[in-house]
Amino acid sequence: MVKRFLDYVEIKTKITSVFPYLMTLCYLVLSGREIDPLRSAVFFFGMFLFDLTATTVNNYSDTKKNHQTLQFSRRTALRITAVLLLLSAALGVYLVSLTDMVVLLAGGLCFFFGILYSWGPVPLSHGPYGEIASGFFYGAVIPFILVYINTPGLLFSYSLSPEKILIEITVMPVAGLLLLAVLPFCLTANIMLANNICDVGHDVQVGRYTLAFYLKKRALYVFALLYYAAYASVILMVIAGFLSPLSLLMLLTLI
Repeated sequence: MVKRFLDYVEIKTKITSVFPYLMTLCYLVLSGREIDPLRSAVFFFGMFLFDLTATTVNNYSDTKKNHQTLQFSRRTALRITAVLLLLSAALGVYLVSLTDMVVLLAGGLCFFFGILYSWGPVPLSHGPYGEIASGFFYGAVIPFILVYINTPGLLFSYSLSPEKILIEITVMPVAGLLLLAVLPFCLTANIMLANNICDVGHDVQVGRYTLAFYLKKRALYVFALLYYAAYASVILMVIAGFLSPLSLLMLLTLI
């Protein structure tokens, strides 16, 4: 039962959400920022459960279209998805109660695109935008939310009135976050791209025309470029003073 559940949610692929979370947490600690344990824990479990939800929606939808079998009956599989969705939504609402409307907007955007990625008449996973969407939400939105809930006012401040909305952006922290997001964005996009390159033949047969289909052999160049961009982002963060020079040790992985 447990093994079937772990296979259904593809637990081995959850590095795509756990890695940017842990990376951002380390970045905050190394930057001397104070971590809010409750907010961080609520966000982690809500994020993780929704990642499981998105995977089950993807598997349920794809196996139905391709006439494949699931690890459970379709009714049971649907119930599992519903429970995961409700739990992640409940944690999301709780996190909003601990923070503000910015988290509601960012989290709502994640929920919306997480479901649309695999469900609907034209799922994102069936087109050439899957890599960009997954890279953005895993690589950029997760770090943004984690930084925002732990350091309110660090990235920006805002005020609302009937006449206008005022937003003040703090340039250096935002620049640091953008550079930080490059690494998980590129790595997540490359995981998706590698998977689509390997499956391009089968994907076309079932009506999935992914980025690998359109790029053909050029997909390999994009794959390499994304990895080099990830390394470049770390170098730039060290030069800008956002990371310690010790971070350059990761360049050894190029050998």
